[in-house]
Amino acid sequence: MKRRDFLKAGAVAAPATMLAAPAIAQGKVEWKLPTSFPAKAPGVGTNVTSFAQRVEAMSDGQLTLKVFSGGELVPPFGVEDAVEQGTAEIGHSTPYYAASKNSALHFFSAVPFGMTAVETTAWLRYGGGQELWDGLYAERGLKPFYSGNSGVQAAGWFKKPVTNLNDLAGLNMRIAGLGGEAMRKLGVNAVMLPPPEIFPSFQSGAIDAAEWVGPMLDQAFGLQKVAKYCYVPAFHEPSAALEIVVNKEAFDSLPAHLQAVIANAAEAVSVETTAQFDYYNAVAMQKLKEDGVTFATFPEDVMAALKKAVGEVMDENAEANPTFAEVRKSYDAFLGLAADYASLVKVSTFTQRL
Repeated sequence: MKRRDFLKAGAVAAPATMLAAPAIAQGKVEWKLPTSFPAKAPGVGTNVTSFAQRVEAMSDGQLTLKVFSGGELVPPFGVEDAVEQGTAEIGHSTPYYAASKNSALHFFSAVPFGMTAVETTAWLRYGGGQELWDGLYAERGLKPFYSGNSGVQAAGWFKKPVTNLNDLAGLNMRIAGLGGEAMRKLGVNAVMLPPPEIFPSFQSGAIDAAEWVGPMLDQAFGLQKVAKYCYVPAFHEPSAALEIVVNKEAFDSLPAHLQAVIANAAEAVSVETTAQFDYYNAVAMQKLKEDGVTFATFPEDVMAALKKAVGEVMDENAEANPTFAEVRKSYDAFLGLAADYASLVKVSTFTQRL
């Protein structure tokens, strides 16, 4: 897969048109499915294309989904808005891209020094996470489905080595989520760019450092062509979830068997995508090392400062938003149980990797 092909696919945003109702012909339902990501990108792109293929196959063609790459139908960060407004009946994204709606959405994507992919799945399935997510989205007429996870991400690519805390001050860095808020406390100018803009901004010098996902996707986007220092693991994204989000009115209008198809297709691609990231991240990291990339961990003073900053960010968000505080209580309760269990049975947790 050539980087320019999938970047081009997400480069131009076309004006969206409202849909009065799903197009139905001869008992068949056709829905529009915009994604926040380049549809041809590995991992995030194959997640949505595989989902659409599974839905069509499992429904025997009764429900078909037309996938629109990031920016084709709606802006990459506007997928949830499009589904809420009825521009599209179903979408694909990651919840924290809509965190301006409610900061609690971060818990359903990624939390600094938080849960691994396996722990996130456990919390959603059995720890009350899905119920909290459903309730939060129902307020906007949406129905969310977990559809996969990147696993532990990379902390970012830098043109010069980070030897101490002072090396971060003043840098313009693309970094997502609560990690960006923490980095700002360290003097970083954290900016949130949509995926298609990361490489050109990094290459042009508009940003000095870039955080995207991990070896597989970072290599596909060509970040190693701009910088040779990659810091791992990502303190801010020990896992990062993907979502399928459906307009609840449209979902409720479907017969029960098609509702089940959507739910089961999302679960199937969640397993597929998490495995894909684990396998191809390892393969890509080896290739990047061979190409001269240096992988390193942040120095101790940087990690100490980040942990302090993250604590402040979490407390500030909880104080400002009761829903954030409510979800945090559930999230932290299971995180504590998971960490205790992992330490007793000697399972490697995210914090033990730092």
